[in-house]
Amino acid sequence: MTSEREVADRGWRRQLAAGHAFDAFSWQEVEVDRGDLALDMAVTPQVVNSAGALQGGLMATLADSVAGMALLRGDDPYQDCATSDLHISYLAGARVGPVRAVATVLRRGRRSAVVRVDLVDRGAGDLPVATATLTFSARRAPGPGGPTG
Repeated sequence: MTSEREVADRGWRRQLAAGHAFDAFSWQEVEVDRGDLALDMAVTPQVVNSAGALQGGLMATLADSVAGMALLRGDDPYQDCATSDLHISYLAGARVGPVRAVATVLRRGRRSAVVRVDLVDRGAGDLPVATATLTFSARRAPGPGGPTG
């Protein structure tokens, strides 16, 4: 039987099974002047590829996570969302860290949203390492008159 634990971060909550893959990541929310939400992820031996850089799939996971979290917060948050498209361009290897992922919500529609995520290697002088654009199917929280989207 899998036990569940609650992950809470500034009001963002979800249930994850004990031993979830996210437990292997060292990431934290950080304050930034630009963007809607940012996360820093440490570059540790557990998350690098054979070339010593943060594994590309984990950069995509980081981008997906920060983008989804940004949509669940803010002045007009969604009740839930699911990634329907993710395009990521890798620009350089992230070898020093932490890697900062900054999400900027470009569009909040009734049933879909678009988010841009820029990833930089903070320890390498904010070297741009990837940029991603994500589209989400989204559902708004029910209002007093019922669901709005």
